[in-house]
Amino acid sequence: MQARSPALGDMEELRRSYSHLCKECGAEPQDAVLRQLHQPPQGRLDLAGQSLTVDTCRALGKLLQNQTVWTELVLSDCMLSEEGATLLLQGLCANTVVRLLDLKGNNLRAAGAEALGKLLRQNQSVQSLTLEWNNLGTWEDAFATFCRGLAANRALRQLDLRNNQISHKDLRWNNIGLLGGRSLVNCLPSNRTLWRLDLAGNSVPGDVLRAVEQAMDHNQDQHAAFQDNQARTHILSKEVQHLQEEKSKQFVDLMETVDKQREEMAKSSRAVAVRVGQLQEALNERHSIVKALKAKLQMTEAALALSNQKAQDLGELLATAEQEHRLGQQEAAQRESKLLKDLSVTNEKNLLLRNQVDELEQKVKSQQEQLFLTRQELTHTSAELKMRAVQAEERLDMEKRRARQSLEDFEKLHFKEVECINRHLEESQKATQERVHRLEALRLSLEEELSRVKAAALSERGQAEEELMKARNQARLEEQQHLAHMEEKLRLLAQARDEAQGVCTQQKQMVVDAQARASQLRLQVEAQQRRLEELQQELSNKDQEKVAEVSRVRVELQEQIGRLQAELIGQEALREKVAALERQLKVITSDHRGALLDKESENASLREKLRLKEAEIARMRDEEAQRASFLQNAILTYVQGSPLRSLSPPK
Repeated sequence: MQARSPALGDMEELRRSYSHLCKECGAEPQDAVLRQLHQPPQGRLDLAGQSLTVDTCRALGKLLQNQTVWTELVLSDCMLSEEGATLLLQGLCANTVVRLLDLKGNNLRAAGAEALGKLLRQNQSVQSLTLEWNNLGTWEDAFATFCRGLAANRALRQLDLRNNQISHKDLRWNNIGLLGGRSLVNCLPSNRTLWRLDLAGNSVPGDVLRAVEQAMDHNQDQHAAFQDNQARTHILSKEVQHLQEEKSKQFVDLMETVDKQREEMAKSSRAVAVRVGQLQEALNERHSIVKALKAKLQMTEAALALSNQKAQDLGELLATAEQEHRLGQQEAAQRESKLLKDLSVTNEKNLLLRNQVDELEQKVKSQQEQLFLTRQELTHTSAELKMRAVQAEERLDMEKRRARQSLEDFEKLHFKEVECINRHLEESQKATQERVHRLEALRLSLEEELSRVKAAALSERGQAEEELMKARNQARLEEQQHLAHMEEKLRLLAQARDEAQGVCTQQKQMVVDAQARASQLRLQVEAQQRRLEELQQELSNKDQEKVAEVSRVRVELQEQIGRLQAELIGQEALREKVAALERQLKVITSDHRGALLDKESENASLREKLRLKEAEIARMRDEEAQRASFLQNAILTYVQGSPLRSLSPPK
């Protein structure tokens, strides 16, 4: 089976609602109404000629409040009572779809007129109202209520008030006349919705009828102009809306491009931040290497100090040995004179050895001076390295401040990117802190090694002191063995000198290597700084390009907004011109109507004067005729009574 259409479903719902409302009122549904509700929906409910009871009118009034099917309601010649008509019209007050209402021939009186006034005041959908052959004008107060509702209505286009007993006081039937027509003409300028007013058969002069027709034509023209203006306004609003949609689309596209550029800037800033972090890590590694080299340099300086201490200890041992030797020589001179020659030879040898020792001491002093100069150079080099490192750090800090200063302008737009950079910086700081902790641990280990080296040096010093005591005991006991030991010690000193010279050369080579590494590190740091400056320059260029692009887009948007505002101003000017033209038209129409009414009043006064003149002429003619007749009678009587009557010939 085919599904029922929605309109048929609405009609079934209306039938059920009508039956239910009749049952609520305690009445049976009328068959005529049910037959109309069973017909296919055509947007028209025609109950013309059906006698409707009060209960049916009550049910139909409640049904008409919310129905959306009928746009035309025909209730002509239904013999509606005052109560039934009032109930129907009360239901129509809330209706919004009925456009045509026909109440012809229902003998509506005072209550009907008041209900119609309420309907016209509340309902804004009825455009055609037929009230022919009723008695609305019989009661003046009720009809005044109807007129007030009509004055408040803005939707009615056609009104039929024929045969309603309306006079010129309240538009009663058939006797409107000249004064009523003029009153209508005077009231029509305040009405803008009435298109048709039929005053035939009301003894209204033709000029008044023409003025009414002109007012109706003016209302129609004004309505057409209003519709034209509405159509133009609608077209202009559509164009403005279309332009706004296009501008919104362009703005959305622009914002998307700006967001993409922001994302690209964020990516580039993240890449720059990563690169800066890498450079910072490389710089920290270089700093750690420089610190390690400084530590090694300090260790070499400590080793040099130890070697100098050993040389001083050996010199002291040599001095004590010489003193002991002189004492031994004295003792040997006292004990044995035979050994003088040997002692002289030994003295000569000792002198030679002393000369050699002096030479060695001079060489040691020269080496110490060289070591002092080398140490000064190392201190200067380390100071320069520290200064350059400090300068590099300051430059890095300055570059960081510049980068931060340049990034502060985009801080609001790139809050998320700044958070990412902060996280990366925190991670790098954490990594730096971890490296610092590692370096601290390395420093502690180096200090422990230095303490161990110091302990070893102290142990060696103790051992040397023990050996010195043993040597002194052996020198006191055996002079010959002491000489042999002295020669052996001289040989050992020569070896130690050679070793010290080798250590000095090694340390010099290490210093040279350290300087070369420091120069390489300085070059690398300068290269990294140049790279950082290039990256910052690229970032600043990109920022400038971005700012220029954003400013250009803003200028374009401002220009487009200015054009739209100019167009809106032009539309406002056109609206003002239209309003001015309408006002001029109203003024011209009112002037024309005033002039027309003046002419009509002059014509009426002239007609009245003409009528009076004609009446006076007629009166004068009658008087002259009477006078002539009186004169004729008098002449006849005179002639008949005179003696000449006998002499007059017969007629």
